[in-house]
Order: sequence, then C-alpha cells, then structure tokens
Amino acid sequence: MQASKSAALLLAAACLLISTVACEFRSPGQPTWGSGQPLSRWGTSPVFTPAHASFGAAVSAFLGSHDKHPKQPFDFSHQIHLGKGLVCTDCHLGVESGPRAGLPSVNTCMICHSQIATERPLIQQMTAMQAKGLDFEWQRVYDYPAQSHVRFNHAPHIRAKVECSTCHGNQPAQTTAERAVNMDMAFCVNCHKSKQASNDCLTCHY
Repeated sequence: MQASKSAALLLAAACLLISTVACEFRSPGQPTWGSGQPLSRWGTSPVFTPAHASFGAAVSAFLGSHDKHPKQPFDFSHQIHLGKGLVCTDCHLGVESGPRAGLPSVNTCMICHSQIATERPLIQQMTAMQAKGLDFEWQRVYDYPAQSHVRFNHAPHIRAKVECSTCHGNQPAQTTAERAVNMDMAFCVNCHKSKQASNDCLTCHY
C-alpha cells in the first residue's frame, strides 16, 4: 500500500513537471508581447497570468520561501547609522511620497561620506566608484514578483504612521537588512484589520 502511494505521488510530480515544461512552449496563435507592445499601467504584461517564470519559482512562491539575507554589495550597518541619529528617510528617498523605498545610490552615501570617515578603505572605494560613474547593485529584501499582481505603496503607510519596524523589524539591531516578516496575504490582511484599513481586493491587487 505504501509503495503504491509513493508511486502515485511520483507520477503526480512527474505530470506537474511535464505540464510546466510544456507551458514554456508557445501555443500556435498565442499573442506575444514584445518591447513594441503596450504594457499595463503597472508595467506588466496586459495578459493576466498567475504563472511563474520557472517551476522552481512556483514552488518557492507556494512554500513562501524567501532569502532572508540577500547578498549585498557590502555589509551596510543599519545599527551604526541609526545609532548615530540618522532616520530611514535620510537614505531611503521617496518613501514618503511614492510607492517604493528608494535604495541609496553612491551619490546619496557620498553626501555624508565626502566629509566623514574618508580615511576608511570602504569609503575610498565608494569615492572611486562615484568618480567612475558606478553605482551599487543592491538586492531588495522585500519585493513581490509580477505574477502576484500586488502593488505595495509605502507613502500611505507612512502617512498612516505605520512604523517601519512593523514590516522591517528592529532595524537599529540589524547590520545588513534582513527579512523580518513574511508579507503574505494573511500578514497584510491582519494588519489592515487591526488598523481598520480597507481590505478591498483592489487596495492591494490589480
């Protein structure tokens, strides 16, 4: 009995894998959306699809698997900077007025570090990067794949006095940013309920 159950599970997994691979091939007549085709207002394909880019991506999304500590260009210490009196909006520009929290460019860092800690090797590397017109390749800790059809807008949350720590954890105790909470639907819906905010589908989904 146990063997038959295992065989059935393996067969189901094989069928799922085969169907996923088959979906990679375009069916005759299926529309293509190249660079010349109009996108939706959110910059995504005008054709709705819950599909993922790969079978692995679909499994990761289903299991809620995320990299808690994405590899960053260098070990930026939130602990040191916040401990010296900086606030989140000093570096994450646009968070009070737009949907995304801007990630600091080398020019943003050099506003302070053109004068502060200039003798340190890391700051000297930044100075050289700025001179060459290079920038950091930060990896976002929080983001939603396009397939989720979720839009998160920081600005209304800031206006509603939602603390950054609600989603980002205790930043003054962190060095490089880490994923403190899993921002799935349950987390967001429960937070909206507690703050009496709208849970209408179109509040977050498009």
